Amino acid sequence: MKKRTKILVVDDESIVRESLRDWLESVDYKVLIADSGEEALRIIRQKKIKIMVADLIMPGMNGIELMKEARKIVPTISTVIITAHGSIQTAITAIREGAHDYIEKPFCPEKVELLIKNLKEHQDLIEENISLRRRIEDRYNFEGIIAKSHKMLKIFELIKTVAPTSATLLITGKTGTGKEVVARAIHHQSQRRNKPFIVTSCAALPESLLESELFGHEKGSFTGAVERKKGKFEAGDKGTLFLDEIGEINANTQIHLLRALEEKKITRVGGNEEIDVDVRVITATNRHLKTLVEQGKFREDLYYRLNVVTIDLPPLMDRREDILPLAEHFLKKYAEENKNRIKNFSPEVVEFMLNYSWPGNVRELENMIERGVILSKNNAITLAELPQDIIHPTPAERKTIEAVMRNHIINILEETKGNISKAARILGIRRMTLYNKLKKYNYSVNNLDT
Repeated sequence: MKKRTKILVVDDESIVRESLRDWLESVDYKVLIADSGEEALRIIRQKKIKIMVADLIMPGMNGIELMKEARKIVPTISTVIITAHGSIQTAITAIREGAHDYIEKPFCPEKVELLIKNLKEHQDLIEENISLRRRIEDRYNFEGIIAKSHKMLKIFELIKTVAPTSATLLITGKTGTGKEVVARAIHHQSQRRNKPFIVTSCAALPESLLESELFGHEKGSFTGAVERKKGKFEAGDKGTLFLDEIGEINANTQIHLLRALEEKKITRVGGNEEIDVDVRVITATNRHLKTLVEQGKFREDLYYRLNVVTIDLPPLMDRREDILPLAEHFLKKYAEENKNRIKNFSPEVVEFMLNYSWPGNVRELENMIERGVILSKNNAITLAELPQDIIHPTPAERKTIEAVMRNHIINILEETKGNISKAARILGIRRMTLYNKLKKYNYSVNNLDT
């Protein structure tokens, strides 16, 4: 059965609101009525009304005031104001304040029906746009991770698979690739989502304080321990503990961490009491733990305990399809934060972003766009607002960037078996641009599938 459109009619005169209700219901709308602005707001909160017909002059709250309050509840609500005959200036004021249209008393039912039909089409368009925007956001945004590249979409699927489990996870990747963002996504997709998510950087504290930070300490256990303190394992009970830069922990802390993972028990520094802990541990590193194991700097048993499932985040250089979606996301974010109307990038900035090597990965991209939003005085970020040391690199830096770009392009071509069109889509550039780059690199294109 087709769902009927709901309309709210607000008028303190019963004959007006009831006649409007009878007419609109006769043409298959579902009509609710209210005799005051206060009653109308109560209905809007409960029913999420999208179309309202309201009298301008009512005791207490008038029609324009009602419309403004209604928009706070349903920002997209469409309003028609009923005015007295000849009150054209008042009607214009209502339109300026945000009313969609107005009707004069005594009104023609056919005109009201036409207005409502137009409003319904307007609301249908709003809902279609919202739905389309959500589909786009859902496609490229997963728990705050913006991506459209094949590599990242595979990681999305891996997150969905492992998040509901209790497995210990290791997230690897270069600095700035978004390891903490992925850890948060896993937590929010898990059964522990309503419990704490605790973040600790293992490199941010001296070795002498890291154990106290993780496992807590008893009063008097060391100089400065003036009272008992709970550690991150206790604070994160039933939740998730994210240990960043796990490769930096010392041998003694490694032993205690291994015990906490295997036995789900900890002992505070200076204490003897064993404390049960129920914490999911996610670790992250930009170092090669396997190499540290081979060098005798990291316990092999702890490595395998942490490495139940590994999520390896690719550098931004290897997921260039994500650069523009990420850039648009950061542009919108910082424009809103800084109350800036900037909405675009100049073509030169787009070309630069797609060709730059991004050694600082997503973090560098975000910082660059934040800078651009703050400094820009135009409607678009231009090269003038970007750090000039990366816009105009030294000859040595330029040579390095060019070599990295060449290797990346060749790798993509090999992955696509020489398909120029597919490679260009992955790289986010036009086919002719790719052809020109290959000629510049003296790379033969004769045998490539176009």
